[in-house]
Amino acid sequence: MNDRQVEKFYFDYASTTPLDPRVFEAMRPYFMEEFGNASNLYELGHRARQAVEKSLDKIVSVLNCKSEEFIFTGSATESDNLAILGVARANKDSGNKIIISNVEHKGIIAACGALKEEGFEIYELKVKENGLINPEDLKKLLDKETVLVSVTLADNETGTIQPIKELAEVIKKFRQKNNRPLPYFHTDAVQAALYLDLDVEKLGIDLMTLSSHKIYGPKGIAGLYIRKGTDIKPIIFGGGVRNKLRSGTENVPGIIGFAEALGIASKEKDKESERIKKLRDKLQKGILKSIPKVVVNSHPTRRLPNFINVSILDIEGEALLLHLSEKGIYVNTGSACNAEKLEPSHILKALGLPYEYIHGSIRFTLGKSTTEESINYVLKHLPEIVYKLRRISPLNLDIGNKKIISQPRAFIGGKTPHFLRGKI
Repeated sequence: MNDRQVEKFYFDYASTTPLDPRVFEAMRPYFMEEFGNASNLYELGHRARQAVEKSLDKIVSVLNCKSEEFIFTGSATESDNLAILGVARANKDSGNKIIISNVEHKGIIAACGALKEEGFEIYELKVKENGLINPEDLKKLLDKETVLVSVTLADNETGTIQPIKELAEVIKKFRQKNNRPLPYFHTDAVQAALYLDLDVEKLGIDLMTLSSHKIYGPKGIAGLYIRKGTDIKPIIFGGGVRNKLRSGTENVPGIIGFAEALGIASKEKDKESERIKKLRDKLQKGILKSIPKVVVNSHPTRRLPNFINVSILDIEGEALLLHLSEKGIYVNTGSACNAEKLEPSHILKALGLPYEYIHGSIRFTLGKSTTEESINYVLKHLPEIVYKLRRISPLNLDIGNKKIISQPRAFIGGKTPHFLRGKI
């Protein structure tokens, strides 16, 4: 079939989002006419500086923080690295222990790996089978050597929302009991920014990572909230634009786009969350009804409204992804972290799922372009593709006790699918 004849339905908003036209219009003048360097003192630079400061005001109003508490970075990975490396190195004389959840972004895990080589001890706060952290487990891990705790607000595989406020309260009481400002508390809110309240006072955190391209803003711009008084060192050195914590020429168009996108998200999040959740629930119910042997990997209620992560047993997620792509349906799979290296998702492993379940996992993340039509389109084609893949699969997984039976097999259980009626 000619590619132009295939309809396109995007279900990978957790990876990236398209630029909102309103965001592009806000950015447009700063690519050509207003191209000044915001660090320069002459008129063109002054106008760029005013635009940056105006954008910063928009962002801090959403976060309920001060303008000096927000740093622009080039990516969420940079923000996470600044939070982890910057705090750890600044406070190494006060302790060498860092606690992170076992469902953190790989940027955080990699930064902690580097710190381990510098003599820091990294402790994992494990999620339960439902994907949630128990605050009591954090309480047991905290001691006077702990300088930093990092727990994602919502992970990027299942969308499960962690009890950040409760964890923050545990840390607050520990500080009060020991009469010390440590440990600091960081959260990666990249996936959550479109749908959850980002008020840093309500959350009770000291550092928070955000990213523009996950909220219909431009790529190449992100940020880090750093509570005033937090002891932190830079990881990039040079001119020291923002409180000497992040050197480099400011990405003026990106900053303006980031602020515009965050402002739109803040205004529209309640209405969009309600719309997206209805479509998400329809898709999930449709999958469970039409395809036997499907396991939902996300928490049933504490989940971002646009996330569905399921394991469709007895197939390979990569094969399903490619077949769906041929139909113009773009999703992601938990069995490959990137295009170069095949390995199971560490987040799904943290839930206790066996490799064979992870290997058949698919993540649907919905967004602004998702409609009833796109949901119906998926539910029309997904069962047929699963049937075809299962026909050639050697696996027959027991969904009850997770026992794996290797044998040739045909369609498993359920009613005869609509596309086979009259054919078998």
